[in-house]
Amino acid sequence: MENVKKLIAVIIGALLLAVGLNIFLIPANVFASGFTGVAQLIATVIPLSTGILLLILNIPVAILGWIKIGKAFTLYSFINVVLTTFFLEIIPVIEISTDLLLNAVFGGVILALGAGITLKWGASSGGLDIIALILSRKSDRPVGIYFFVLNALIVITSGLLFDWERALYTLVTLYVSSRVIDAIYTRHVKLTAFIITKNADKLREAIHNRMTRGITRLPAKGGYSQEDKEMLMIVITRYELYELKQVIQEVDPSAFTNIVETAGVFGLFRKES
Repeated sequence: MENVKKLIAVIIGALLLAVGLNIFLIPANVFASGFTGVAQLIATVIPLSTGILLLILNIPVAILGWIKIGKAFTLYSFINVVLTTFFLEIIPVIEISTDLLLNAVFGGVILALGAGITLKWGASSGGLDIIALILSRKSDRPVGIYFFVLNALIVITSGLLFDWERALYTLVTLYVSSRVIDAIYTRHVKLTAFIITKNADKLREAIHNRMTRGITRLPAKGGYSQEDKEMLMIVITRYELYELKQVIQEVDPSAFTNIVETAGVFGLFRKES
């Protein structure tokens, strides 16, 4: 049942991505972020559709993700890409407004809804998300710079190919998308989870089996019940939040968990040795 729910979320996410592109962004020549924006840009200079180009760009990334990240996350992410390509091919490109600002805002919101729903159910829209996850597991350095560089290139290229006004509207789309995803899910690359539990040993083992992240155990005491408990502190990437929630729900549904944004991490933060 959980896999069915995840697949439904991936389908809805892909449909929203395609609608945002074909109804708002593509007709206005306003560009999305990440690999989707790159596919849009390439489609303006070679005779291939945005959907086909998006699929081609994601094939090598999916192979890399399958090897480096894991099968489930990569599989659902690639399914999202395939479905997005399918919907982009069957949904006609329609210009319902000539107002660039309306197209930029509504396109950004709809794309963010699709991406946020997909992320919330433990997958992604592929592309840069998978690359960022691989980089975050290999290095302590922040991966936000890679998002910034690629999106900056998209904005600059759109300005050179069309005009700088459209480049500025592309910035509006990127800003709106990030804010909406913040509201639905989170754009913060690293998060810290504080888990108060009476089953610390079982929960620690389950988390290590599924995620292999370092955990700090601290003694805790219930303020009202006076029960002795433990607090597990773990720093994760945003892509692992869904997996962590699943582990906690399976092992100790009564555990209290607080997720906070992590501005920076000093010291070892690696998945692989």
